[in-house]
Amino acid sequence: MSYGIVHTFPGGTKEQYEASIAAVHPSDGGLPDGQIFHAAGPSADGWTIVAVHESQESWERFRDEILMPNMSAGIAGGFHAPPQETSLPVANVQTAGQGASIS
Repeated sequence: MSYGIVHTFPGGTKEQYEASIAAVHPSDGGLPDGQIFHAAGPSADGWTIVAVHESQESWERFRDEILMPNMSAGIAGGFHAPPQETSLPVANVQTAGQGASIS
């Protein structure tokens, strides 16, 4: 089953997001292995990122091998503190003109 993560960075900015994404996403502008959806934008609390991975294992691999090592080392211009995190199993992912149940 697909797995969703919602990260909210209180006080976060677009500039911090861009610096952080540059450090943890592929340089060609694509998504990390196993990630099938990514959206981000300003929210009432700062900056929010929504990502959907193929599975919880895919998320955990990205988190443990790429995201946390880079964030722990410090990303110049990036987010200063860990996010508030919500996770959920994803039963459906839709794109324009499509709907697909994910199991």
